[in-house]
Amino acid sequence: MLVDETPLFCPSLLSDLDWSSNTVPFSPPVSPSSPGEGLLLRPLCMADYNRGLFKVLSQLTTTGDVTPEQFMKKFEHMKQTGDYYVVVVEDTHLGQVVATATMITEHKFIHSCAKRGRVEDVVVSDACRGKQLGKLLVSTLTLLSKKLNCYKITLECSPKNVAFYQKFNYGSSEETYMQCRFFD
Repeated sequence: MLVDETPLFCPSLLSDLDWSSNTVPFSPPVSPSSPGEGLLLRPLCMADYNRGLFKVLSQLTTTGDVTPEQFMKKFEHMKQTGDYYVVVVEDTHLGQVVATATMITEHKFIHSCAKRGRVEDVVVSDACRGKQLGKLLVSTLTLLSKKLNCYKITLECSPKNVAFYQKFNYGSSEETYMQCRFFD
């Protein structure tokens, strides 16, 4: 059982976000510091392995059978690089992760050695949909990428989710997303 509460990244990065520059309306109002009754938005920590992180992620895609040792090793790698920002929403009454999203920063030589942000793995538990948590996660990561001086932030999504992401000023680009997949 993993009980380490050390965050993947400094929580002040979330608490210090300039939420006034958020462009997406919330009704009722929510923010990183006030995500809703009994909810806590925070960086991923090792103890989240036991709080249903993989149960939530499995609602998005195949997760496989990840052992505590594998999780710890990957967590430590992500923490050490300083380029991974995995946020979770925890239902504090249940002690369970109910939503998560990831932003990765890529270091570039272009744009004067700038960084690019990339949003991935946005998922809200079936039981918590309709509470604006997906909007909260995407808004938070978008503002975080700006705070970290990324020159742009991108994401890939299925056509059925395009309208959702357009609310955050994400738009289609001239580039074509292509992939070479090695595993399902």
